[in-house]
Amino acid sequence: MQVSAVAAPVRAQVLRNLREAILDRTFKPGQRLLERELCEMTGVSRTPVREALRQLESEGLVVMVPNRGPVVAQITLEEAADLYDVRGVLEALAARRFAMNATDDEVAELAASADRFARVVGEGDLTDIVKCKDEFYSIMLRGPRNAVVRSVLGSLHARIMFLRATSLRRPARSTETVAEIRKIVEAILERNPDSAWAWSKQHVERAADAAMEILRQNG
Repeated sequence: MQVSAVAAPVRAQVLRNLREAILDRTFKPGQRLLERELCEMTGVSRTPVREALRQLESEGLVVMVPNRGPVVAQITLEEAADLYDVRGVLEALAARRFAMNATDDEVAELAASADRFARVVGEGDLTDIVKCKDEFYSIMLRGPRNAVVRSVLGSLHARIMFLRATSLRRPARSTETVAEIRKIVEAILERNPDSAWAWSKQHVERAADAAMEILRQNG
């Protein structure tokens, strides 16, 4: 959690570190985030911590509760289901458009990212797995040439990452995800928009099943 005085700007480092701590459940849903403790953990003053908390609130990962202050957000089953409904349609559209509009270099980059994801899954570190999956979708959203899809999914990015980390906690889900991602990439390599849509939609539906199962278990 400590922030370096060099490299990226301090505010950006604090934001990244706090976001990752929420995504990997170092900070649990419903947990209060005390500024003094966060300053001690990160080694910075209150100003960048407060700025990071405001950004995390805008991303939906933190909520401001009267008389309690900042608290790690809790995503309900209903909210998760709604997010997956939206994500399923938009990511399927992105996959379809990627198959239609992406350059050969972008397709090769996406395939290479899928290979990296498979290697990281083999190593078994959840934080790295989530980061690598996020990289895959970052590439996916560049190829469709659809600014609206990219913007809407970007606004949901942090909550999607939270649910992604949740779904990947189900045993064997990471391995299943590798196979599903490969199907999406195969369809794109074949320049088959309908198949890319179908495999992408199915992937999100299976991810939703896994995440909802974990959320129910956690009450």
